[in-house]
Amino acid sequence: MNQDKVKEKLLLIEDAPIEFSLVFSGKKSKKVNGLYKPNSREIILHNRNFQPDTAGQNLLLYTAIHEYAHHLHACSRGGSLSPRAHNSEFWAIFHNLLEKAEAKKIYSDVFSVSPELLKLTEVIRIKYLKNNGELVKEMGKHLLKAHDLCFKIGVRFEDYVDRMLRIPRAAANTAIKMFEYDIAPEVGAENMRFLAGIRNSDDRKAAETALIKGKSPDTVKIQVRGKEKEEDPMERLEKEKARLERTIAALSKRLEEVNKELKETSG
Repeated sequence: MNQDKVKEKLLLIEDAPIEFSLVFSGKKSKKVNGLYKPNSREIILHNRNFQPDTAGQNLLLYTAIHEYAHHLHACSRGGSLSPRAHNSEFWAIFHNLLEKAEAKKIYSDVFSVSPELLKLTEVIRIKYLKNNGELVKEMGKHLLKAHDLCFKIGVRFEDYVDRMLRIPRAAANTAIKMFEYDIAPEVGAENMRFLAGIRNSDDRKAAETALIKGKSPDTVKIQVRGKEKEEDPMERLEKEKARLERTIAALSKRLEEVNKELKETSG
């Protein structure tokens, strides 16, 4: 599979609003399989990292899709990327591309080829993710009861959480919300915490359904919260300038003190 064929496959997955180039470096790299240069809109794949067999070519496509996700992310940002390129918005784009590629038979589902891995996945999902979620949710039920008992005897529930249970208040309140919102434990405790933070019940239910159907957490977060707000470049520079000015002022003051001490010592 040559570089033109790889680009053709990427465009079949999803068209790009801004033109880009894709090249094979003809090299082998120990650090990365590929990279994306936003300034030149160029995807570079170190093609000698990949074997010519089916698994190697599938990994090549995976890398190409990853770098293509950076390009589409840059397109959505007007052609540029922030220093933090691997944020939730990027992962949502990448995972969406992988789903499309699998549906169009361009990229193979690498997880389905191992029956042993699929079996282990079910064990992890049921025995640990779901069971852990059920435990945290049940704890929320008992915490809510403890809250009512504290009110009944005239003590603060926060003090009970701090000094008797010795757990963070935020964790206790989140567990209570998990129970009150009746969040599905099969999504796992971490995702339950995210869902408990969604106030709108319709948004929360839609996010829960998406997770159950197999959407990645980053994809769901972007759907619920919208695109992450990235700091304006001018605002970032102004903040950096202020930090540097404070640092310079502090160093200048310290330099005066050191010079003064040197004079007193030498005198």
